[in-house]
Amino acid sequence: MRATETTAWHPASWQTKSALQQPVYADPTALEQVVAELSRLPPIVVSWEIEALRERLAAAQRGQAFLLQGGDCAETFAECESDLIAKKLKILLQMSLVLLHGLKKPVIRVGRMAGQYAKPRSADTETRDGITLPSFRGDLVNRPAFTPQARAADPQLLLRGYERAALTLNFVRALVDGGFTDLHHPEYWDLGFIKHAPLKSAYERIVQSIGDALDFFEGISGRAVHEATQVDFYASHEGLHLLYEQAQTRFIPRQNRWYNLSTHMPWVGMRTAKLDGAHVEYFRGIANPIAVKIGPAMDDAWLQGLIGALNPQDQPGRLTLIHRFGVKDIETALPRMIDAVRRTGQSVLWVCDPMHGNTETSTGGLKTRRFENILKEVDLSFRIHAAHGSHLGGVHIELTGDDVTECTGGARGLTDADLQRAYRSTVDPRLNHEQALELAMLIAERSQSRVHVGQG
Repeated sequence: MRATETTAWHPASWQTKSALQQPVYADPTALEQVVAELSRLPPIVVSWEIEALRERLAAAQRGQAFLLQGGDCAETFAECESDLIAKKLKILLQMSLVLLHGLKKPVIRVGRMAGQYAKPRSADTETRDGITLPSFRGDLVNRPAFTPQARAADPQLLLRGYERAALTLNFVRALVDGGFTDLHHPEYWDLGFIKHAPLKSAYERIVQSIGDALDFFEGISGRAVHEATQVDFYASHEGLHLLYEQAQTRFIPRQNRWYNLSTHMPWVGMRTAKLDGAHVEYFRGIANPIAVKIGPAMDDAWLQGLIGALNPQDQPGRLTLIHRFGVKDIETALPRMIDAVRRTGQSVLWVCDPMHGNTETSTGGLKTRRFENILKEVDLSFRIHAAHGSHLGGVHIELTGDDVTECTGGARGLTDADLQRAYRSTVDPRLNHEQALELAMLIAERSQSRVHVGQG
């Protein structure tokens, strides 16, 4: 959005609106000092990276590319380690290679990382044994231990979050620049942790097929396939903590626009997407490509109002709608929303989040998600979009590169009893590395089946 079109907007103009899900700090002066310091620190990303991503998302909006957005439900400062970061990158690269092979179109890789440190909560407080304390809102805000000291919102954590985000993205960039993401060398993406033999064999066949295709093209053309051999990688997080987002929002004279330079692609959650709220006010003024989570509780007028407020010029690649219905509601809710968007006359990028609508409680009391429900929601999304003259342009997955047991099902048939073995998430259950790769394979396989059916 051009500066001349936002005369009433400023990075702090959201403060005139009702701001949901914001922590309360005991020392406003200390908070103000931290925000001022954040405002002086170098940006984590740059505007031309953001513009490059927007152009790629515009291609996905036209059906010419596919968005893979994935990562942790909530990052922790303790997990800012090279091995853990590399594992997350590996599983996203493996999934994207499978999708590239199956969908026959470029895959845009966006991590839920380098800033996903704050989480919305259903209640401001938590009570245990008659003691009530503020809820844990993620490492950006407070600490998980159930003590008054730990649960107090600490402004210094905003600086720690900035530092961890910068360190994470710096390491990812170093891996990319060093050839880690070269499609000629997928052996860098070690599959030693994949134990399910058919899954490993199928993946290795895909790698061999893509490698052969690259070699063949380069052999007959006499030149390297530059665009195909190296992978770009982008970062995203929920733009929840508005003071943190505000502090890294800069006006770029060359672009004549305001950019949130803490990430490439921030998104707005359902809890904070009120039309007259602070988050919509903030997001309407930044030039980044942005996303909004939408669910069955959102009516047509609300959805149409968001499109009008957040993308009034109908800029391609600007607005992504991430629908999260769950298998129980998608067949009713998604057709209605496709129609509501169509009536605005504007275009969006449709992405399926099959995780959040399918959360349930296991027999042991842990939050979990069933792999078959996740897969079914993705499958139904493809089919419903196609039946209504639309198309699904991406998926948004909570996953980890580790061998956790948080979601049931998948190739190894994890059950409720298996969850206790390696349940590590502090917030939401994630697909483990095998389940995530299996999901990508099934998406690719079923997409090919749909193409063949359409051609027949």
